[in-house]
Amino acid sequence: MLQISFIRQNVDFVKERLSVRNYANIGIVDTILALDDELRKIKFETESIQANINSASKEIGMLMGKGEKEGAESKKQEVGYLKDELTDKSAKLHELEVDFQKHLLMLPNLPHCSVPKGKSAEDNEVVREGGKIPSLISSAKPHWDLIKELDLIDFETGAKLAGSGFPLYKGKGAKLQRSLIQFFLDYNTEAGYTEYLPPLMVNEATAYGTGQLPDKEGQMYHITADGLYLIPTAEVPVTNVFSNEIIKDADIPVRMTAYTPCFRREAGSFGSDVRGLNRVHQFDKVEIIQLVHPQNSYQVLEDMVLHVEKLLQLLELPYRILRLCGGDMGFTSALTYDFEVYSAAQQKWLEVSSVSNFETFQTNRMKIRYKDEHGKTQLLHSLNGSSLALPRIVASLLENNQIEGGIQLPEALHKYYGATTI
Repeated sequence: MLQISFIRQNVDFVKERLSVRNYANIGIVDTILALDDELRKIKFETESIQANINSASKEIGMLMGKGEKEGAESKKQEVGYLKDELTDKSAKLHELEVDFQKHLLMLPNLPHCSVPKGKSAEDNEVVREGGKIPSLISSAKPHWDLIKELDLIDFETGAKLAGSGFPLYKGKGAKLQRSLIQFFLDYNTEAGYTEYLPPLMVNEATAYGTGQLPDKEGQMYHITADGLYLIPTAEVPVTNVFSNEIIKDADIPVRMTAYTPCFRREAGSFGSDVRGLNRVHQFDKVEIIQLVHPQNSYQVLEDMVLHVEKLLQLLELPYRILRLCGGDMGFTSALTYDFEVYSAAQQKWLEVSSVSNFETFQTNRMKIRYKDEHGKTQLLHSLNGSSLALPRIVASLLENNQIEGGIQLPEALHKYYGATTI
C-alpha cells in the first residue's frame, strides 16, 4: 500500500508511474487526496471538541468545589451538547476513514523507473537467455503422454479425489517431486536462507498484508466457515512472520525460504495452456523471501535473480529472463523478472519463476520496520521469488531429456533421486 505522505509530496510522479502500468483510474489519486483533506479537517474538529469537553469537565469540578451548583449544571448541559456533537463527528470520521482506506487499497504499487512501458506479455523485455534448446529423439512426446507412459502422475484419480487440476503423484513421479523439493531447499539454505515450514492456511489480515486481498479474492480458495484462505504461495505466511515488528539492524537482511503446496483456483483457465502440468490448482513450490534496507533492495533483487538463474543452470534447462512491462506486472510489484524455460516437445516457453521487489508496498501493510541511524522508525523493503515452482519444471525436465525408454536426469538430481534416469 502506498503511503499517503508520499502521494501528497509526489502527485505528478505517482500519476506518471501509474500510467506506465496502464492503470485506467488515475483520477482516483485526486479522490484520495480530497478524502485525506476531509479526514484531516474532521480529525481537527473532533480533537477540538474533545479538548472543549475536557476543559469544561475540569471547570465543572472547580465550580462544584466552590459550591456554584447552578454554574456547574450549566456546564454539564454544555458538555452534553458537545458529546452529542462529538458522537456525530466520530461517526463521520469513521465513515471517511473506511472510504479513504478503500480507495487507497485500489492503488497498485508504482513501477520502478527501469520498468518498460507496455500493455501485455508481448511487450516484456528479454534480459538474457541461457542453456541450449535440445534436439529431441524422433519418438519424443509431450509431458502428459510421458507421465502416462512412465506412470508418474494419475490425473484421473486426482480428479476423482478432488477435481480437475489436482494431480496425484505416485511412485517415481512422487520421488521426482520430493527430490526436486529437497534439492531446491538445500540450494537455498546453503546460500544463507533460513528454512520455514508455515501453515497452509492464513487469516484475512495475513492475506491482506502481502496484497492478495483485496486484489486476488477470486484466485484463492476461501474456507468461509473459519474465515481462512488456502495459501496461493509461501510468500503470504512467511513474509508475515515479521508483521508488526521492528527488526534489529543486526538481523537485517532477513533471508527466508519455504516449501509449501500452493492452491490457486485459476478461474476461467482452459485450452492447451492448461493441459497436463501446465496449469493446475494444487502444486508444490519453494520460495525465497528477503527483508532488506531500502538502499540495498535493488542490488538484492539482482542477487536473487542470479540465485534462481544458477538453479536453472544446474538443472541444465534452456531458459530466458524477462523484465516485465508495466501492463503485465503484478499489483504489488515495483519491478519483476520472470523466468521461463523452454519446453521442447510443446515448442513453447513456460513460466517457472517470478522474482520481484515490492519496496515498501507490503511492509507498509504489515508494518515491518527498522530503526535508521538517527533512531527513526522506517519501513523495510520486501522481495520474493520462486525457487522454484515445480509443475512446469517437471514438464520441461521430462520433455527436454527424453531418451529411448525413459528420461535422463540432470547430474544435480542424481544424488537426490538415487538414479541417473527414470
